[in-house]
Amino acid sequence: MLAPIALFVYNRPQHTRKTLTALEANPLAEESDLYIFSDGPKSANDIDIVNQVRSLIREPWKFKHIYIIERAQNKGLANSIIDGVSQVIQKHGRIIVLEDDLETSPFALQYFNDALDRYEDEERVMEISGYMYPVERPKSLQQSFFFRVANSWGWATWERAWKHFNPDIEELTKDFKRKDRKAFSVDGTENFWKQVQQFKAGKINSWAIRWYLSIFNQQGLVLYPRRSFIQNTGTDGSGTHSDVDQVYRVELSTKPVQRFPSVIQEDPTAYAAIKHFYKHRKGTFFERLARFLEKKINAYKAKKSKIS
Repeated sequence: MLAPIALFVYNRPQHTRKTLTALEANPLAEESDLYIFSDGPKSANDIDIVNQVRSLIREPWKFKHIYIIERAQNKGLANSIIDGVSQVIQKHGRIIVLEDDLETSPFALQYFNDALDRYEDEERVMEISGYMYPVERPKSLQQSFFFRVANSWGWATWERAWKHFNPDIEELTKDFKRKDRKAFSVDGTENFWKQVQQFKAGKINSWAIRWYLSIFNQQGLVLYPRRSFIQNTGTDGSGTHSDVDQVYRVELSTKPVQRFPSVIQEDPTAYAAIKHFYKHRKGTFFERLARFLEKKINAYKAKKSKIS
């Protein structure tokens, strides 16, 4: 039984086409159900571009069945994903989740479905991540492994795991101690706790940080592949929550995963490799300065282009 795919789209027709084209190239696509959730426009200015996306998703894409859910109002990404995932997973018991800026390897659907079958009854395994960070010396890692952090760039899960998702950030963090914050942030190398604080302050509205908190509180684990099956094409500045950033660029896997871990525990070698990536991903001071200046220049050019 292949897992249904939920694709969340909004106002990026070029990205959406690229995502659907790559997904369609998966051999299992024609046997898979696809649910496409199209969020409503935020304002009158967004109506035309949203309609472009809605026209595009109605083209004859090669999937078993395509179900299109068009939101009359703008729910926002977080609410749209929470509602959409809950809706599909209640019906099917499992799900593969993609957004409109995620390009898949031709072996992505096989990886997700194989892993969903393999760990269906393993309560501690709560998510299958399709993305893998561009760590140094990836050949030192197993073909797939367990890591604590939930990833939102192409993932899959089961109803048994999603039932633990809690949208209440205060409830999720009420028992957090200093040592928990350190473990949650991978020894302080990634800003996950900062995201929690930003959410509480109303600066961001992230479903993903709440999903990670939900997994962390259950002492859950996430399966990762050694080679990424997902490329995020939205780090070009087009997304609501992303800037121009090449740090997370990867080469998509050209082979399926043939070996999955039999022991359900976090892989220490993978933990060290990802921790090193988190710690050094921003580069030297001069590399960070160059990216900052590039971002400012691009923002100025974009502003000038709109004025003209």
